[in-house]
Amino acid sequence: MSLTELSGTPTPEPATTAERTARPARRTSPFGALLLRLHFYAGILVAPFLVVAALTGLAYTTTPQLDAILYGDQLTVAQVGDRQLPLAEQIGAARNAHPDGSITSVQPGAGDQTTRVVFSLPELGENQHTVYIDPYTGESQGQLTTWFGSTPITTWLDDLHRHLHLGTVGEHYSELAASWLWVMALGGVVLWWRRRTAARTAARTAARHLLVPDLSTGKGVRRTRGWHATTGIWLTVGLLFLSVTGLTWSRYAGANFAAGLDALSARTPEISTSLTVGPTGPAETGGGHEHGAAGAGEVVESAAFDRVLSVARDAGLSGPVEIAPAPQPGSAWTVTQVDNTWPVRKDRIAVDPAAETVTARSDFADWPLLAKLSGLGIQAHMGILFGLVNQILLAALALGLLCVIFWGYRMWWQRRPTRADRRALAGAPPARGGLRTLPRWALLAGVPLVVAVGWTLPLFGLTVLAFLVIDVVAGAVSRRRRPAAAPVSPASTGS
Repeated sequence: MSLTELSGTPTPEPATTAERTARPARRTSPFGALLLRLHFYAGILVAPFLVVAALTGLAYTTTPQLDAILYGDQLTVAQVGDRQLPLAEQIGAARNAHPDGSITSVQPGAGDQTTRVVFSLPELGENQHTVYIDPYTGESQGQLTTWFGSTPITTWLDDLHRHLHLGTVGEHYSELAASWLWVMALGGVVLWWRRRTAARTAARTAARHLLVPDLSTGKGVRRTRGWHATTGIWLTVGLLFLSVTGLTWSRYAGANFAAGLDALSARTPEISTSLTVGPTGPAETGGGHEHGAAGAGEVVESAAFDRVLSVARDAGLSGPVEIAPAPQPGSAWTVTQVDNTWPVRKDRIAVDPAAETVTARSDFADWPLLAKLSGLGIQAHMGILFGLVNQILLAALALGLLCVIFWGYRMWWQRRPTRADRRALAGAPPARGGLRTLPRWALLAGVPLVVAVGWTLPLFGLTVLAFLVIDVVAGAVSRRRRPAAAPVSPASTGS
């Protein structure tokens, strides 16, 4: 990543006396000057958003351990038995513990995991009440208010990371951070590569210092820059991944991404839940789903869960599954594999519980490639796909990003003027003028490209425009403060 070159014009690396006399002073190209100035503004103004995203993301990586500590009594059983009770009995126990609401899904327990019976109530909105049942004894182990299966602490940290508990307004911060993360990462790589190759050292040495800090330099900005840049090089691939996957579910860029998937017919396939309508009306699906206290209708529905689960196992849906009753009479039930660790199992089927037949199927292997990559990317971004290894990698990325940002700001401070007549709190920005000196062909190709990227990533486009406005205003203010040159008298010219 980088906030590389966070301030000031690049300073050449130390060279031998022979090298200094053999080549003239290096001049920054228009491309390098423009990229450096953009990198500087992004580092100063966007880095705070990245700090918040890194800190909240770091906190989110700990959610599996927090769940185990806070909700272990609900999520797991004290002793694994020899035989599980039928789902009908477990659902009956959940209904006794939670007599209100409609059952929206059941996730049968396996091993030391409890069975999760999820109830919806109108007053909860998107949230649900989940009752946790010991599948071996049928005892209720408590209930939690969940959000699509997530525990309260996971939901709270997820909201903190996505929008800081500020709703729609807060979503802008995370989208802004994701929109600029890839630009700053790639820009830092390009700037550091230019610096290393411009030093005209041996190719092997230049390549080595791309991955290992050059500790031969003295203390100060050069050493800080070495740590900043080489750490960013190591993090680049991971930061690009976080940027892309984070944008897929952002508000504005995410909507454009979804529209692109629709245009390419690459969305996650829907599964049909319609049943054949006979001459007497819709086929029976096992009863309705608006429940009061347990009664005869509830017994019929609970028994249907066992039938549907049996059909799903016979159809090859192994591992943890989630059973969702039909949303209305005349529709099929759905059974979905919910194993999100690698190798994932995400096959789905629609089941007619009365006929005990599979009416539709959607296998993960048949999904479009982009739908697969999007799903896997989101799971990896959440730290689920590879278990503990995934959590450790995400934590390392977050900590590394925080270090890179700290070193970037430290460079800005180290480059400040310290003379008595020129003291300042921070270093001066890189010299402006790179845009004016670009060749015409670069403007003709670059402007439409930036416009296209800004259209796809709206918050990126708006902030680029804001940076240009800030730069123009800062330039105008600087010119007005600059003292006018004293007029030259004829005598001084010798005329």
